[in-house]
Amino acid sequence: MKIWCCFCCGEEEEDKKETMREGILGNESEDKSEDMENEESEAVELGFSLGRLGGSEELRPQVGDGRRDLVERQSAPGDAVVGGLPMTVGSSLYFDQFASTSGHGMMEVNLSLGLGEDPSSSSAALGSEKCDRDSYNKRPKVHSFSLDWDCHFAASTSSDTDSYILHGKDYSFNQGSCKSEIRYLSPMLNGGDDENPLDSTGERDGVGYGASKTEDLEVRMDLTDDLLHMVFSFLDHIDLCRAARVCRQWRAASAHEDFWRCLNFECRNISVQQFEDMCHRYPNATEVNIYGAPAIHSLVMKAVSSLRNLEALNLGRGQLGETFFQALTDCHLLKSLVVNDANLGNGIQEIPIYHDRLRQLQIVKCRVLRISVRCPQLETLSLKRSNMAHAVLNCPILHDLDIASCHKLSDAAIRSAATSCPLLESLDMSNCSCVSDETLREIALTCNNLHILNASYCPNISLESVRLPMLTVLKLHSCEGITSASMAAISHSYMLEVLELHNCSLLASVSLDLPRLQDIKLVHCRKFVDLNLRCIMLSSITVSNCPSLQQINIMSNSLQKLVLQKQESLTTLALQCHCLQEVDLTDCESLTNSICEVFSDGGGCPMLKSLVLDNCESLTTVGFCSTSLVSLSLAGCRAITSLELTCPYLEQVSLDGCDHLERASFYPVGLQSLNLGICPKLNVLRIEAPRMVLLELKGCGVLSEAYINCPHLISLDASFCSQLKDDCLSATTASCPLIESLILMSCPSVGSDGLLSLRWLPHLILLDLSYTFLMNLQPVFKSCLQLKVLKLQACKYLTDSSLEALYKEGALPALCELDLSYGTLCQSAIEELLSFCTHLTHLSLNGCVNMHDLNWGFSGDQLSELPSIYGSSDLSSQDDFDLTIEQPNRLLQNLNCVGCPNIKKVLIPPVARCFHLSSLNLSLSANLKEVDVACFHLCFLNLSNCCSLEILKLECPRLTSLFLQSCNIDEEVVEAAVSQCNVLETLDVRFCPKICSVSMARLRSACPSLRRIFSSLSPI
Repeated sequence: MKIWCCFCCGEEEEDKKETMREGILGNESEDKSEDMENEESEAVELGFSLGRLGGSEELRPQVGDGRRDLVERQSAPGDAVVGGLPMTVGSSLYFDQFASTSGHGMMEVNLSLGLGEDPSSSSAALGSEKCDRDSYNKRPKVHSFSLDWDCHFAASTSSDTDSYILHGKDYSFNQGSCKSEIRYLSPMLNGGDDENPLDSTGERDGVGYGASKTEDLEVRMDLTDDLLHMVFSFLDHIDLCRAARVCRQWRAASAHEDFWRCLNFECRNISVQQFEDMCHRYPNATEVNIYGAPAIHSLVMKAVSSLRNLEALNLGRGQLGETFFQALTDCHLLKSLVVNDANLGNGIQEIPIYHDRLRQLQIVKCRVLRISVRCPQLETLSLKRSNMAHAVLNCPILHDLDIASCHKLSDAAIRSAATSCPLLESLDMSNCSCVSDETLREIALTCNNLHILNASYCPNISLESVRLPMLTVLKLHSCEGITSASMAAISHSYMLEVLELHNCSLLASVSLDLPRLQDIKLVHCRKFVDLNLRCIMLSSITVSNCPSLQQINIMSNSLQKLVLQKQESLTTLALQCHCLQEVDLTDCESLTNSICEVFSDGGGCPMLKSLVLDNCESLTTVGFCSTSLVSLSLAGCRAITSLELTCPYLEQVSLDGCDHLERASFYPVGLQSLNLGICPKLNVLRIEAPRMVLLELKGCGVLSEAYINCPHLISLDASFCSQLKDDCLSATTASCPLIESLILMSCPSVGSDGLLSLRWLPHLILLDLSYTFLMNLQPVFKSCLQLKVLKLQACKYLTDSSLEALYKEGALPALCELDLSYGTLCQSAIEELLSFCTHLTHLSLNGCVNMHDLNWGFSGDQLSELPSIYGSSDLSSQDDFDLTIEQPNRLLQNLNCVGCPNIKKVLIPPVARCFHLSSLNLSLSANLKEVDVACFHLCFLNLSNCCSLEILKLECPRLTSLFLQSCNIDEEVVEAAVSQCNVLETLDVRFCPKICSVSMARLRSACPSLRRIFSSLSPI
């Protein structure tokens, strides 16, 4: 079915619509309309509040015209009208009589309406406004309701027009139905012209499409009844009521009885009359929920008397009289009854519950003196938290009985109730403090099929001489009478699968041999010392907060995970678990070195993959030989001094906090990375790891013996290994030929012999020799031909001639990054390095005290006054110009000269050919006075804390960030410098005493591209 949603019309148009309806339908449709109105008026539309109990909405039935509900929509903003009922969006939702308007007066009409020869002015305006736009919009095929097509005509024709024209179709009315024609709403799809579509007579007249505005106001959908039914099946009652406000088809669909099988008025403020009307409207409802509704006794009596197919009933929070329970026998199909938090009867009488077909009964948290239940088909009964003193049960096939927290039930009453149900399978008597072992023995003798027993918080039971052979689940939380002797009785439950012994304060030991036990939990057993389990099917064990536990012996073929955290007294652990894969023994401080045998090959855990021994502070010598172990964690084991791992598949090991480890052997292991930098006392190391690619020994200051056999090792960090000697380095380079990164920072024992062994590393690209005592770099120049990064920070013993091979002999042709920070090179050596090593991309000269100027105005013996290739200065001669062209371009991108105290002048003119320089950092150069930089690609310039800076000249058209923090520079100099930087975005002038806050406007005027100016001065 094709449907279209209604839109609101004002009250002022109602008379006009009525007139048009009469002119259109005439006498033929008049009888039909009257029949519809009469039929709809007979139904009383019911509105009930869906607000919560205690809300301010009033419940009142209202009568409305079911036919006019789609056109009479005048209301306050935020309000809606459905079926003649005022509705406030967001507060109360009213559900009206859906059945009164469903399925009547349906017809299909063409909504592409053509008007007569004299169209109204309003239609002309609408057509001229919307014709062009709608001609390009495809419209779906639609059908419309006959009761709404007159609204369309009222919006499309003038008030004095009595005739109408349809596009190429005559309509005749027969018994309230119409012949229909399907047409597209877009003129383009009906053969019309794009710009000026044809009207019904074939003439071009945009006015004839005045109805296009009305079409735009309508929201059209293409949903069949079956599809709509399927969509609505996912909605609850509130959403169904909201959907009913959309249109008539949705109202009819949402009122289908399939969606109202369950009348759920939980915590709803519904009156007896409204509830009775709903019961009459949906007599086939099978489920009713009136929990929390007012006057539940009256409501439930209406439900019992009206709904003969009732199968489930849920009620509570109120007073229920005896007459209700007597009337239950009339509900022959009732299967489930739930009464929660209610007062039953007058408090001094016995409440009888008799029903032949009831299968589930819950009387929860109810106040009643005595209850009698006689239900031959009852299977589940719950009297939980009810304060009855006596319960008489006559339920021969009852399977599940819950009397938890029935404190007033005596031991004899519990015994009588339970033994009267011989087929009982599940019994919950938790928090029944009167229960004794005698009652349990009687229950065991009578209920031979009892599988589940919850006797938690029953302090008087000890289970001695109690035999429950068919029991599968036993819960004994906080049972003070449970002791080690009780385990003998439990051991006779050979079908037991789940055992919970929480907070059994007198329990000292558990020894069980149960072939079907799968799950056991022991929590907060303060005196628990010994656990001995021989359970082949045991798959889960939880032992927590048992501070006295010392010994555990477990044999299982199904256990996969064992968690025994914070067992501070545990000293002995014996496991025979062939499927065990994960073990967590965190904070088991008393475990000894013998634990290693348990988890090694032959120790009873052949499939162990993950072992956590964090903070086991009694471990001193640890050794594992396992072919299955994958992950090992020894974090926080501060007492370990020796570690030996023979685990060929070990992939992850954690040694954080093992700061007393002296000897370590990983031979062999499957590790890919290893960090031993957290073991400062390590002096002997042996590693054989075929898959290792990353090894960190940073901080192993006493490491003197190291055998490293890692053929796939790529990165080795041996920083601060002050005892590492040449022979160890030579052996490592010979066994690890794929090393690409080697860090030997602060390794003073490494000399020329060790550096000569670097020839065995053909792939070496990064070498860090910072803070060493090297005097000769020739072994590096000869051995590391592929080196790209060389770091020589603070190498105090390097002389001016140590780097001559770089700029005179062309050594290390692939070198890109060079770090000479805090060195002792003189000014001339630095100048020659800068002049001839044009292939460098990153150069660091931080803290070089012997560097006085950075003047690239000279190139060899040539004068620096060569002309700028950007500026307007004249060339001195054609020969000089040719000379500048022949000089190679520098590849330098980053230059760092931070903290050079003696540098005074920095001059980088265009003749220096630094076409790639993008970052220049001269911060903390206290004596720097003049900076003159002309670099086309420079983006970042840092001159912070250059307190002597006076002259700043910049020709950097791509500079974006300039930092002048704490510089004693004049405002005019800064203004002139930034005026040459057309794309500058960030300027930092914080703590510049000569730049005031008033200058910010001048700086922005000089450099319009500035977006951020950082200044520490408050505006004046």
